[in-house]
Amino acid sequence: MGKIKVTPCPIQGLYMIEPTVFGDERGYFMETYNQNDMKEAGLDMTFVQDNQSMSVKGVLRGLHYQKQFPQGKLVRVVRGRVFDVAVDLRTESETYGKWFGVELSEENKKQFYIPEGFAHGFLVLSDVAEFCYKCTDFYHPGDEGGMIWNDPEIGIQWPIEEGMKLIISEKDQKWLGFRDTFKF
Repeated sequence: MGKIKVTPCPIQGLYMIEPTVFGDERGYFMETYNQNDMKEAGLDMTFVQDNQSMSVKGVLRGLHYQKQFPQGKLVRVVRGRVFDVAVDLRTESETYGKWFGVELSEENKKQFYIPEGFAHGFLVLSDVAEFCYKCTDFYHPGDEGGMIWNDPEIGIQWPIEEGMKLIISEKDQKWLGFRDTFKF
C-alpha cells in the first residue's frame, strides 16, 4: 500500500483513513486522498462533490442522510476537533442500528469513511472546527432525512463536557427516533 493507511472499523463498511505525514522544521506534507491506495484497500468509490463547514464549540450537526440519493462521505477536520458519528441504517446489516464514533482533529489528521446507508453527524469539541468531506453523490434538496441525535434506542455516547451548551438547528431538533427513521 502507499501513503494512506485504511483500517476497517467495528461496523462493516466504516473505515478509518490515516495519511502518512511527512514533517520537518518547515511544517508537514500529506496526501489526504489517493485513489490507488483506496482501491488497494477495497474502496472503489467515486467522489463528485467536496464540502466544507465551520462550526463553533457545542454545535451538533445531524444525524443526516439522503434517502433516494444516498451519499458515501470521506470526512476530516482541518481545524479544531469534533466527535464524528455514523449510525447503520442498512436493514440487511448485522450491525443495523449500531453506531460508531471517533474523534477527528487537525492534530490526529484521521479521516473517517462512511458509506451509503448510514446516518451521520458530529459534535464540535474545540472553540472552532472546520470540517471537510468528499461525497459520492451530489446533494439533492428535498431528499434529506435525519434521525434525532439523542435517541435512547441508539444510545450514542456523545462526549458532552460539563457546562457545554449544545447548539442544534431547529431542523435537527425535530427529527424522529430510530424506529421512525428511513431504512436502507
